[in-house]
Amino acid sequence: MATTTDIPGPAGLPLLGSMFDLKNDSLGTFLRARSEHGDVVRITAGPPGMRASVYGVFSAEGVQQVLATDSANFRKDNHFYQELRESFGNGLLTSQDEDYLRQRRLVQPLFTRRRVDGYAEAVAAEVRAVTDTWATAPDATVDVLDEMTRLALRAVSRILFGTDVDAAVEIVERAFPVMNDYVFRRGFSPVNLPRDWPTPGNRRAAAAHEELYAVCDRIIAERRAAGTAEGGQDLLTLLAEAESAEDGSFDAAELREQVLVFLLAGHETTATSLGFALHLLALHPEEQKRAHEEIDRVLAGRTPGAADLDALPHLTRVLKEAMRLFPAAPAVGRRAVVDTRIGDHTIPAGADVIVSAWVTHRHPAYWEDPERFDPDRFTPEAEAARPRYAWFPFGGGPRACIGQHFSMLESVIALAMILQDYGLEAVDTAVPVTSAITLRSTGPARVRLRARKD
Repeated sequence: MATTTDIPGPAGLPLLGSMFDLKNDSLGTFLRARSEHGDVVRITAGPPGMRASVYGVFSAEGVQQVLATDSANFRKDNHFYQELRESFGNGLLTSQDEDYLRQRRLVQPLFTRRRVDGYAEAVAAEVRAVTDTWATAPDATVDVLDEMTRLALRAVSRILFGTDVDAAVEIVERAFPVMNDYVFRRGFSPVNLPRDWPTPGNRRAAAAHEELYAVCDRIIAERRAAGTAEGGQDLLTLLAEAESAEDGSFDAAELREQVLVFLLAGHETTATSLGFALHLLALHPEEQKRAHEEIDRVLAGRTPGAADLDALPHLTRVLKEAMRLFPAAPAVGRRAVVDTRIGDHTIPAGADVIVSAWVTHRHPAYWEDPERFDPDRFTPEAEAARPRYAWFPFGGGPRACIGQHFSMLESVIALAMILQDYGLEAVDTAVPVTSAITLRSTGPARVRLRARKD
């Protein structure tokens, strides 16, 4: 059996290994490692005495082992997830074992297809509120990544909090970027100062953390005091009422932690998919024309609803291809708890493991000309011909994203409504990106708007 020293990988610098490559361009480093060394690689980084290794698993079959078939061997026990827990609590994204199973059982009934489809009208209202402001955009130009972040945050806040959208959105827009950067820096640094030391970075993060917790606690307290009649059927009310004989219910701290996870995961991931779908359509007029024709034929000018999703297959394929090229979660980490054979190599117990949608979604074994935008990669026939985990923007296995149907519902409705009103012309042809907690752009994605109707 091969040993860990048999696992190939980049040599890096003599003293620091691949530390600077990972810091400056982790996604490019993973891509090169797969291209030059294969589907299981070992990347070392850090100075002598503090050197660490991360094992990249890039084949669809290997990803399936890590996330699904052998998922019990790979846990969320690494340094990054610990930092995430300390900042956002032990909610559904970060919890494990019985905590996770209990939370999932309590939350699952709130994310059935029927329940999620009931949010379509609220999503459409928020889309309209955002696009109405585009009529006065300077030079008829908007940055679609910024605009879709605003839309997705307003939509998830409305569904979580009902009428309390504005109070939450202002604070989340200010605090989340601070927390995201802080968690990412600490999560991928070999050495960190204690969080309670009064450094400028610690103070900024503590203030953002306090703001986020305070707004959630206030809205939760007000909603519980008001009761169901005033709260209606927003997700916060349903979470507060979630209860079973086996699992009990969420206390105030647990409720806050679920809310924070839904805010984080529920807006950044959808915003990324939507923003890049619009950017790619602006770059490819022929695909935009196909999308316009489908929308005009199916909707005939009316506002889309949940029942229209199956009748808009090309629009769905556009979104899936955008998620292939720009996955919102470009790299996901785990820690191996037992030796596990993947392909021709053995991942050792205790190793940090990365699976990367950014890399696997570009793997030439599954994707011909992988950098080309081609929504027809997602026809039913093409999907059936590929391994299940050649495409995994929502993760997979027992930890698959609970909100994936909501994300697709919101994205299809938003894309359809925007394209009903506008044609798009790309201003920025290339959008640089980097990996933080989620995929982040480091430059604008501006498009010029052309009104399609008077």
